[in-house]
Amino acid sequence: MATKKTATADVFEFPAFDMTKMSDGYREMADKSVNQTKEAYAKVKTVAEDATKAIEATLENAQAGTVELSLKAIDAARGNAEHSLSHMEALLGVKTVAQMIELQTGFFRKQAEMMVDQVKTMQDAAKKVAEDVSKPVKTVAEKAMDEIKVA
Repeated sequence: MATKKTATADVFEFPAFDMTKMSDGYREMADKSVNQTKEAYAKVKTVAEDATKAIEATLENAQAGTVELSLKAIDAARGNAEHSLSHMEALLGVKTVAQMIELQTGFFRKQAEMMVDQVKTMQDAAKKVAEDVSKPVKTVAEKAMDEIKVA
């Protein structure tokens, strides 16, 4: 009968539970989670620093571009004013209606040519400023997209 008693005790006996294995498992999981969090934080920090640098560069480029465009506008205004003043001086020396018409025609032609040149100069400068202003942000965005593709 002793064998029957042992067999019954084996059926109802709980398996041995090793707490050290469980705590080691939790420790490994916690370490892994901490490492992943550190890696994610480092990536977010790098992206934030890159974005901040890009914004600073964008603002600096925008300021420089505004100055450049303003100087070109001042040059255009100066050229127009000088051209108009010299035309007025020439009109003061007119002796006939034919001379006046000739001067006016030449003035309008020269004014139109100057305007075309000024518009082209301003367009080129505005295009350059737009490219310079968008370049830092574009670079950061491309870098981020490349990192996303790799991941």
